[in-house]
Amino acid sequence: MRALVFHPTIPRYLAAKALGAVYRDGYWSRLSPLAYRQTPEPPLPRPDWVRVRVRLGGICGSDLHMLHLDASPAASALTSFPFVPGHENVGEIAETGPAVSGLRPGERVVVDPILPCAVRGISPPCRFCAAGEYNLCERTTDGHLSPGLIIGACRDTGGSWAETFVAHRSQVLPVPDAICDANALMVEPCAVALHPLLRHRPHDGDTVLVVGGGTIGQCVIASLRALGSRARVIALVKYPFQGEAARRFGADAVVALGRRDEHYDAIAELTGARLRRPLMGKRVVIGGADLTVECVGSGRALDDALRLTRSGGRVVLLGLAALPRGVDWTPVWLNELHLTGSYVYGWESVDGTRRRTMEIVLDWMGRGTLDVSSLVTHTFALRDFARAFRTATGKSDTSAFKVAFRPD
Repeated sequence: MRALVFHPTIPRYLAAKALGAVYRDGYWSRLSPLAYRQTPEPPLPRPDWVRVRVRLGGICGSDLHMLHLDASPAASALTSFPFVPGHENVGEIAETGPAVSGLRPGERVVVDPILPCAVRGISPPCRFCAAGEYNLCERTTDGHLSPGLIIGACRDTGGSWAETFVAHRSQVLPVPDAICDANALMVEPCAVALHPLLRHRPHDGDTVLVVGGGTIGQCVIASLRALGSRARVIALVKYPFQGEAARRFGADAVVALGRRDEHYDAIAELTGARLRRPLMGKRVVIGGADLTVECVGSGRALDDALRLTRSGGRVVLLGLAALPRGVDWTPVWLNELHLTGSYVYGWESVDGTRRRTMEIVLDWMGRGTLDVSSLVTHTFALRDFARAFRTATGKSDTSAFKVAFRPD
């Protein structure tokens, strides 16, 4: 099959870093760790696995960090190379193992890409998987699979940047006919956004600041409204097209990111905060949002998130910050902030029942409560990967949200 394969050898890593510093395409050039090539389909690891034929495979912000080689090297300890990237997916069953029941070839599905104990055949499971918190699994380098936190970062499973990949029966969720492929592709990013909102749900009288107007930021806003939250939502965005989308999904106010801290004036006015000027540096905010969800992962976004949250408020890091620069951590201790990170999704307690985050999103989409299909703005054949990455990284010119691959 044709696929994009990521194999970061030291020479290719250094070549891509050097080329990418002066030429954007250097990060995915012929000298980079990423290659478009013919590769064998991954075999079904065990009888209770299935093969999924990809219809759409999304490009996530974490994938772009991978391509730009600016993610923390810590993750490489939990990864096996070479691998086919792509964890966002919608596809159809192409093959089922002899121990699989309830799934049929041709059935449209999305796959929860996490690779915890149950998928790895580990028994007894780790303490987190035993408690239903499989998103925190401690055994992602063990079992019958090679190391990997998720499909798309494990050499044995493949990923959605290919024609097919494999998944354990427990990971597969059928897609109702009422949900189009574009909306189905967004199940995984919406689950990423919903998971921390269910754990840190704002009160209706709260103000929520969403830092970042990209795909995850839009999914946070849409998920809040699908939850029925009446909290006031302020979206801090970089581009006008992001502000327009934020309003459509339910933001009450949109603030444009300034060159330094010019946007602090608008947010202070909206939240009733006061601004004080120090001897040097950004202004100090007294007051701010009750809950801030940081959806970018840059040092600047993290710095703003901390500064713009009121004393005793909560900050959720969704942007996968790795090695941020220029962050003043003073607000964390000075304002006694509650700072937490969120990685993926898992099992949630909603209305007295336990359901997987992705199942909640699928249910909402099937009932028409949540429709974020408009965020899938561009699709490309795998062989057009360079154009796809230029589109995904050139938002000021392309107005792109979710860019996805389709089979050649």
